[in-house]
Amino acid sequence: MTEEHPFAQFVRIIGKGPNLSRPLTAEEMYEAATMIMKGQVDRLQLGAFLCILRMRTEVPEEGAGFVRAVRDTLVRPDDMPDVDLDWSSYSGKKRQLPWFLLAAQILAANDVRIFMQGTEGHTAGRIYSRAALASLGIPIAGSLSEAADHIRDSNFAFLPLAQLSPKLQEIIDLKSILGLRSPVNTFGRMVNPFSAAHEIQTVFHPNYRDVHRDTANLLGQKHMAVFKGEGGEVERRPQKPVVVQSLHDGILSEEEWPALLAEDSVKVDEAMDLKRLKTVWSGQEDGTYATAAITGTVAIVLRLIGRATSPDDAITQAQKMWDSRDISRIET
Repeated sequence: MTEEHPFAQFVRIIGKGPNLSRPLTAEEMYEAATMIMKGQVDRLQLGAFLCILRMRTEVPEEGAGFVRAVRDTLVRPDDMPDVDLDWSSYSGKKRQLPWFLLAAQILAANDVRIFMQGTEGHTAGRIYSRAALASLGIPIAGSLSEAADHIRDSNFAFLPLAQLSPKLQEIIDLKSILGLRSPVNTFGRMVNPFSAAHEIQTVFHPNYRDVHRDTANLLGQKHMAVFKGEGGEVERRPQKPVVVQSLHDGILSEEEWPALLAEDSVKVDEAMDLKRLKTVWSGQEDGTYATAAITGTVAIVLRLIGRATSPDDAITQAQKMWDSRDISRIET
């Protein structure tokens, strides 16, 4: 008789059917994810496991166990700089340019230390952060140690997921085989390797907001905010009101921010020309939508990190930061 594979128990727990299956506990997911990260799981088992979780929707306890397992596999430098904000970029942009990258540069120039990590290539026809940052002349880190150096140099670092955790990137790349996003898209972005006190997340599907926030709470994250972002990225959709759900020292809250632009004034960017990031930054182009997306994103961050007393105060400060930006920070 063939001996059962140790990972089979976890597939069985979540896959026994509508009446007998149940979510994994945090401890069970930690054990399962540890096996995945160590390459101790058959590819067929992994595919079944990921598809069942995706179909059912992951629960916060599963997220907490998954993230803890990933954190335990990271090789961190001995000298880790303090980081204010952990920022993930997983979705890519297809309707508007990634204006959030300019928002991050505004914040970094105003003494907010940001670590950004993200992935690329999983969906055709999108612009991903790595390529956009390279077009701006912003260096891409090749390791956590190099990211630490970039943060010390400029208050900003971007590290591709493939360098942060090759195994997580490998799992995301299964989308072309499975046809589905995996839990990595939900929980990989919450790894927060520098243990930043503040974490910002966005979702494409609003029902995932609670999952992100409750997972962060289970992980002991001090401060975090999550909202529905443009294309799933951490970018304010200025033509829409936005509900920002927050977590501060275990206390859950939410605020609704009003729209900044008329909805009918916004059109899809058919060209998606990355050169416009520089022309808007330099002031050569007066981009109404771009400016609203940038300042709107900056404002949400300012509110999250406690530098603004209200959404209105945050927007006012963000506009001042944009108006007084150091154009030389990005070579044009």
